[in-house]
Amino acid sequence: MTFTLNPTYDHNPRLHDLVAQLRDYLDGELADYERELGLTSESVYTRETLEPVWRRSRELGFYGVSLPADLGGAGLSFTELAALKEEVGASPRVLSTSVLGDMGGPLRVGSIFQYATEYQIEKYLLPVTRGERACCFSLTENDAGSDVRGMLTTATPDGDGWRLTGHKVFSTAGPFADFSILIAKMADDGDAGPRYSAFLLDLDTPGCTVQPGETPMSGQHIEADIVLDDCYVGPEQLLGEVGQGLKIGLGRVTVNRLLHCPTALGGARRALELSIEYARTRQVQGAPLGMLQSIQHRLADMATDYYAARSMTYDALAALDRGERPRIEAFMSKLFVAEKAFAIADAAVQIHGKSGVVRGSEVESLFQRLRMFRILTGSSEIQKNGIARFLLLP
Repeated sequence: MTFTLNPTYDHNPRLHDLVAQLRDYLDGELADYERELGLTSESVYTRETLEPVWRRSRELGFYGVSLPADLGGAGLSFTELAALKEEVGASPRVLSTSVLGDMGGPLRVGSIFQYATEYQIEKYLLPVTRGERACCFSLTENDAGSDVRGMLTTATPDGDGWRLTGHKVFSTAGPFADFSILIAKMADDGDAGPRYSAFLLDLDTPGCTVQPGETPMSGQHIEADIVLDDCYVGPEQLLGEVGQGLKIGLGRVTVNRLLHCPTALGGARRALELSIEYARTRQVQGAPLGMLQSIQHRLADMATDYYAARSMTYDALAALDRGERPRIEAFMSKLFVAEKAFAIADAAVQIHGKSGVVRGSEVESLFQRLRMFRILTGSSEIQKNGIARFLLLP
């Protein structure tokens, strides 16, 4: 893999065309839409704001593009999907995460079709792929993050169904979702030990309240708390089998861990691009800032870190496409990308000086997002634990 800040994918005509079309949409039509609405990264937007993006993205072939052809997608490889996610991550568009379906769309439900009944596919999943419904994923609780088995949300038997009681936090896309893929601990385990199950919960069910979630440091208003008070779900809403909840909720962990990396790589690439442009144009004592050797060395380090992180990630994704299970490589990629992407963002702020610390600037926004990536989807410490486990296996 060669170093470039403008990947073209000439070796893959389909991907080359998709990336070009995606850039055109992000920088053209979607940029115009956001300007008309005056959106910023800290805007509180509604379902009505997002639905036109879902519909237009589907018309253009981006929404759910990773799904197999029989579900309306293009059946992309993991590497091809990663390339598109990197472009989304490199885009300054506020609504970019809705274009491929990350924000409550097809990328949220693609992995659970294998567990769903025909009823669930027709009522819940296919409408998501068409941009008609949206979902969120509810696993995390205040005292159950990395230690998901510490969850307190319980499902108590009631006839053929269950009563859910608990409080989920950080349900991304919850403010504009129709239903949640929710994981709860079964209350009737006895001596068998704790079991966890997954449910498809309509968020307008009596006893279910969607509350505004805490605002992350990125300033985005995309999180919700799901509060459950004796909320009934029927047997038709059980996803998979009783006891499969963690398998479903944490399933495809290696794949998901790797596919989070390209978005951060895109952000790092954008931070580097902005820094290069600033170093070329910013005048200091009658000369471009980039003439200072200290700035040149910093840019060189940023570019090298980006190249190394990207090469590592796409190498692991290629292994996935070959049918392998690059588990330790996924831990390594998430760790390295998270740390190096943030280091690049931090250097970008330093290079930009005052303009880099101004609230609402693009560099400041990238810094906040990439700092969060060191925690989200498994902190760097969790990744190190995973790497060490593999190294110490007999």
